[in-house]
This record gives sequence, C-alpha cells and structure tokens, in this order.
Amino acid sequence: MTITTPDDFTHRWRQPPNFPLEVSFDYTFLPAIDVLDHIRKDEEVRFTILGDDDWQVRMDRTAAFRTAPLEEIVTWPFRLVHFNISRFYDDLMDGFQDEVMIPWRTHLSARGFAWQRLAPILFLSTEGASSTYHNDNSHGLVWQVHGSKTFHSYLDPDKHLSADAAVIGETTGEDPPEHDAADRQSITMQPGDHLWSHALTPHWVTTESALAMSVTLSHGGLCHQGCFSQRELALRAYWDKNPAEAWTHDLRNVRY
Repeated sequence: MTITTPDDFTHRWRQPPNFPLEVSFDYTFLPAIDVLDHIRKDEEVRFTILGDDDWQVRMDRTAAFRTAPLEEIVTWPFRLVHFNISRFYDDLMDGFQDEVMIPWRTHLSARGFAWQRLAPILFLSTEGASSTYHNDNSHGLVWQVHGSKTFHSYLDPDKHLSADAAVIGETTGEDPPEHDAADRQSITMQPGDHLWSHALTPHWVTTESALAMSVTLSHGGLCHQGCFSQRELALRAYWDKNPAEAWTHDLRNVRY
C-alpha cells in the first residue's frame, strides 16, 4: 500500500515492512548519462565492475572506468555509489539543497521528527547489476530518478535477521541467502517513484533497465517525538554498551 498522507507516514515509519510513498520534490536532475560522466571521475566515487567475464577483463575495465567512452561503459555491468554528493551542490546537483533537502527537513521537523544526520547518497548501475545483500544503519527515502530497479526485502525481517544480528553486520553478502519467495517483498520502481526503507532491515536491489539512477536520503538517528523505530532501538542499545563506536561508522553497512 502506498503511503499518501503525513499522518499515514507517521503511523507506518517505525516498523517494517518497507512501503512506497508519495513525495513531491520540485527538482529536475541532469540526464543520468551526464551524471555518470561527471561523477565517475570524482576521487570519492566507489564502483564495482561485475559480470561473468574473466578476472583480467574486470580488472581492465576497472582501470579504464574513469576515462573510457561512455557508450562503452554503459554496456558493462557495474554498480556505483557516491556518499558525499553535497560537494556537488554548486554544479552537478545545483539547487538540490534548496529544492529537496531543506523542504524535506522542514516537512519532517514540522511533524515532530528529529534526526542526527540526513544526507543524500547517489547510486548508478547498469542492467543485470545487483547490490550486495545488506542492511543499512539508517532509514532511507529511496527516490528512483532514471530507469528502473527492483527493491527486494522481506515482509517480516525478524524471520530472517534479528535487529541484534543486523547491528553487528551479519547481513552482508554478495547474494541473499536461500529463502521462501512468499516471504519476499519486491517492489519495482520507475522514475519518480519513492520507497521507505527501514533501518537495519536486510535488502538487495536489482537493476532492470540499461542504466538506472537513484538517490537515497539517508536518515541517521531518526525519531518522532523522542521515539525511535523498533529495530533502531537495538542499535541504540549496542551503542550504549559500546560508546566508542557510536556514530564512528554510521554508514558501515551501506554496500554498493
């Protein structure tokens, strides 16, 4: 069921499963191919060349990724992520702060939400590419910008991974473990679609189009009127016992 009102969101945000929601942002991105060309050359970008080609082919493509012709690169299976796109607010992402981040923060705070970090993350990938199987320490508002992806998770995450296990990173793997397809929640996202991804819930994402781009607004320490989500309570308890680790690895379980 798609969440369409602030009241519905306030009621649903604290507990899985994930859900699509309607959000209206007045922002137009540059074409995905232009974003790829710009961001692949940045020193902070992270990317992985995938596919069934032999090791040497993948190594050669990795070495050439920043400089090879775009029309060649988009035929390679790859996944790419940039965690610090605020550095592009004056060029590639001009207007994003004023037209997306400030309105969204204002919307949340006006309805009693608070957070310790709220930052955008950019993802690009080609057809057939898949993310790793992982969980994030933060809630994510996933915004499909170009192409299509399918966001896979579980209807009942506790059945597959407890919050305590997620906190210490037991989720991470290249592929999801064997599971009953009836337990899975798979939502295919088209341009303009939004999805709420709950903190500390295992998931993986597959790319369905030739090139796909999405942006996730990552909400660290999100709470509503002082109440955290159910699964994040396990993270807070872990940090209470291990204060030296609190927030030092905020994105440690984000995988690309």
